[in-house]
Amino acid sequence: MDPVIRLLRDLVAINSINPTLVPGAPGESAVAQAIADELQQIGLGVSVDPVAPGRPNVVGVLDATTPGPTLMFCGHTDTVGVAGMPDPFTPIERNGRLYGRGAQDMKGGVAAMVDAARIVAREGLRAGRLVIAAVVDEEHSSIGADALVQAWRADAAVVTEPTDLAIVVAHKGFAWVEVEVTGRAAHGSRPMDGQDAILRLGRVLVRLEALDRTLQARSPHPLVGTGSLHASMVEGGREWSSYPDRVVVQIERRTLPAESEMCALEEVQEILRLLASDDPTFQGSARHVFGRPAYEVPTNHALPGAVAGAVAHVTGRSARTGGASFWTDAAVLAQAGIPAVLFGPGGAGLHSTEEYVNVADVVTCRDALVELVRRWNL
Repeated sequence: MDPVIRLLRDLVAINSINPTLVPGAPGESAVAQAIADELQQIGLGVSVDPVAPGRPNVVGVLDATTPGPTLMFCGHTDTVGVAGMPDPFTPIERNGRLYGRGAQDMKGGVAAMVDAARIVAREGLRAGRLVIAAVVDEEHSSIGADALVQAWRADAAVVTEPTDLAIVVAHKGFAWVEVEVTGRAAHGSRPMDGQDAILRLGRVLVRLEALDRTLQARSPHPLVGTGSLHASMVEGGREWSSYPDRVVVQIERRTLPAESEMCALEEVQEILRLLASDDPTFQGSARHVFGRPAYEVPTNHALPGAVAGAVAHVTGRSARTGGASFWTDAAVLAQAGIPAVLFGPGGAGLHSTEEYVNVADVVTCRDALVELVRRWNL
């Protein structure tokens, strides 16, 4: 068995569900230890950096004797939950696919980057430094990537998210906005005394739906498409026979590289202002809860071309280049001055009840990363 597939099977067998998503889940401690052990065995200097209780980043470092640029490979070790999966932590290989929670998102990519370091360490690094970073919490708020860039630097990075072996040079961002509409509580038989917050929220939802249509009708970004929004959750009301005095809707806005992270809040606040102008009794407020910026690698940066050359050398085919609709830790690295691309294996079933990664893609990803190091540190 190829060492990268052996490592992938070991990682999939470890429960590393993000405890912020699933209360009581074990988090990344055990998988971090497994990665740290692997990196130590192949000869890298290893740092285990606590980010939150029981949730450490692992960073492996390989230094050459000749100075040169630093290249980072980065991947996350947490997964989403496993509801509905009969045997999520037993890796099963079938028809060229390896099944299990996290197989594609993203233990396949993590295994590829760690095993690439094994081969580079065996061959010897010509110049510079290779950093292998396995970080926590990408599936929620990326506290691992935030901590990583406070302590570690690099000239460029590859984030080994699943991309079907395409080179992703841009992706969307997101913003979470919470909207509260207030009414007045009253007995259900006394409409003259009550104001129904839930019905009034309907006015907001109509405007939000219209905004979403407008966003998706705009000229698309050439790599990631258009912005969008959706209502994620609604909570309000107290009982059948009472006018609800409060309702809250949480919305997510997907943003483009040219858009501000705060644009979603500004759009919603304008909707609330117009509604209050139409009806002075309407009361609503909005607040920005959390967000992450979109990202696009600078067009003149050498990294995408270097990755493309490595992929072509390994596969004999031209690498595909494009954008992604989802958000990744690459944006955190970029904000800290580390230009990054996404490159990882293919598969299917991210966050679903049947997740798999293509075994051959994991091997190809590993081999392309090794070739990239050879080219990058000439």
